Amino acid sequence: MSDKKVVKYEGRDADVQWDGRLCIHIGECGRAKNDLFVGGRQPWCEPDRVSADEVADVVLRCPSGALTYRRKDGGAEESPDSENVVSVMYNGPLYVRGDLEIDGASEDMPGLRFRAALCRCGQSKSKPFCDNSHEAAGFQDYGAVGEKGDGFEAPGGKLSVSPTPNGPLLLSGNFTIAAASGRRAWRGKKAALCRCGHSNNKPFCDGSHKGAGFRAE
Repeated sequence: MSDKKVVKYEGRDADVQWDGRLCIHIGECGRAKNDLFVGGRQPWCEPDRVSADEVADVVLRCPSGALTYRRKDGGAEESPDSENVVSVMYNGPLYVRGDLEIDGASEDMPGLRFRAALCRCGQSKSKPFCDNSHEAAGFQDYGAVGEKGDGFEAPGGKLSVSPTPNGPLLLSGNFTIAAASGRRAWRGKKAALCRCGHSNNKPFCDGSHKGAGFRAE
């Protein structure tokens, strides 16, 4: 992890926290059609310009967990999505949302309990999290998913994400994998997902990390 700063923006009804260690600048916050985040303004985040409900709505759009909020008006704090979903991004990372338990997630990164962007190109300096290294590396995978999985009885529950040393991400729990097209493609309880960038069966691991000499804790 890089040593970028964590910044809190305090408001009357809600506070917002931005974690530069996780931010990959997707822009969901800055493109929201309100005045919560405005590029070039100091400070760029002003929670009192919108309602606490709007603060929550915009923050929850952040796919990496870099943005979190704390309400002071008695409103609901963030809770897990009802379904654990892994979305395979076109030429990009895995976006994971749900009731997450990620090995290696620091206690001071509260957003990672609900939202995370996980590296699948093998080049991130912040593994297992994405840092946009896939762009410079020219990583290509269009996010198709061919397999269907064994299914599960009901959605929800904890989703455990465990990066294996020099190997794939092991996921355990009830979860769905969505292809980059948006199609809900795979449903099951266990999967090994590629994080070296070399699998011929992406997003799943096929053992290619061994021949590629992939190294990561």
